[in-house]
Amino acid sequence: MDIALFRSLRHRNYRLFFTGQGISLVGTWMQQIAMSWLVYRMSGSALLLGVVAFSGRIPTLLLGPFAGVLADRVNKHRLIVITQTLSMIQAFVLSALVLTGTVAIWQVIALSFILGCVNAFDIPIRQAFVVDMIERKEDLGNAIALNSSLVNGARLVGPAIAGILIAALGEGLCFLVNGISYLAVIIALLMMKMGKPVIKAGEKHFIRELAEGFSYAFGFSPIKSILLLLALMSFLGMPYQVLMPIFAGKVLHGGPHTLGFLMGASGLGALAGAIFLASRKDTVQLGMITPLAAAIFGIGLMAFSGSRVLWLSMPLISLAGFGMMVQMASSNMVLQNIVEDSKRGRVMALFTMAFMGMTPFGSLTAGWLASRIGAPYTTFISGVCCVLGSLVFSIRLPSLKEKLAPVYEKKRFQI
Repeated sequence: MDIALFRSLRHRNYRLFFTGQGISLVGTWMQQIAMSWLVYRMSGSALLLGVVAFSGRIPTLLLGPFAGVLADRVNKHRLIVITQTLSMIQAFVLSALVLTGTVAIWQVIALSFILGCVNAFDIPIRQAFVVDMIERKEDLGNAIALNSSLVNGARLVGPAIAGILIAALGEGLCFLVNGISYLAVIIALLMMKMGKPVIKAGEKHFIRELAEGFSYAFGFSPIKSILLLLALMSFLGMPYQVLMPIFAGKVLHGGPHTLGFLMGASGLGALAGAIFLASRKDTVQLGMITPLAAAIFGIGLMAFSGSRVLWLSMPLISLAGFGMMVQMASSNMVLQNIVEDSKRGRVMALFTMAFMGMTPFGSLTAGWLASRIGAPYTTFISGVCCVLGSLVFSIRLPSLKEKLAPVYEKKRFQI
């Protein structure tokens, strides 16, 4: 394989982060699968699956803007250590409740909300922190793509392990393993050699910086269009994950291992998409790749919704995973390359809000709709909407590229 695929790993701090995060993310995906199956096993309710997903994602929408201002003001390295530690504690508490047999649905919802509050700060700050770990900025795009491949490599492994552990020993062990896995990334963060951070606190009023970030992002149509398309995909497309236990149990007549296979297949497609982007030697630019990937995502969901056998469902959901990842990661790469450094944290917070903040509303909507018309019809409608969104973006693409040209020229990128 081309060594350029891994060129960002030559940076020591990023290499430490990549290794620690790779271990931790396997546990994260194990917990996500275990939590979905736990709620489905205890309630059998599509609506409650949506409620748990909503409680875990809504803090991103509510707290994301404040996290973005913090990312532009404070020591990101120190704050990530804190957020990762809090996430570890949440996993240990959840494992204790399940292993002792005292867990209730309301506790799962509450702990999901707590983790969502932590992630609302952790995710945008981690996104902005990538730049601090990369000394050669030409490797930034590769680092972002490798991050995506890391997430989806774990998404491939984690659900498969979770499915086996749940079937054999129950959900509690998955939560315990996740808690332990956080030690890897915390140790990696503490081993980093970071330069003295530039602290901006006190330069402007917090609310003024908050408003400045919104004005900057939504006053420039290429950034606004990327964020809006991503928000649409997250609201209408991403909630398919909430419905996976229903597809595994009622549509495909399987169990937790079937759920693990489906999520693993989706992760395999997403991993392929991330590797595709990481292998590119040039920086991903605003082009047909973003709307094309959105269309592939939608088509994959439409086809998956019609399958009733596992051997066909797996490659179809893998196709959807590929489209989803390429659309999300290419959007991230373009934004990271065109945004001003002084506003990077705030823009990446808006990116996180678009990617994760809209998902809870989509999860509730999907859960409610699936309880009335079924998961397959709900997923088909989601796919149609994703394709329509990609078409609208494609129509506006020429004018967006024209406005983006001076930015690339200034930053010495080629459009």
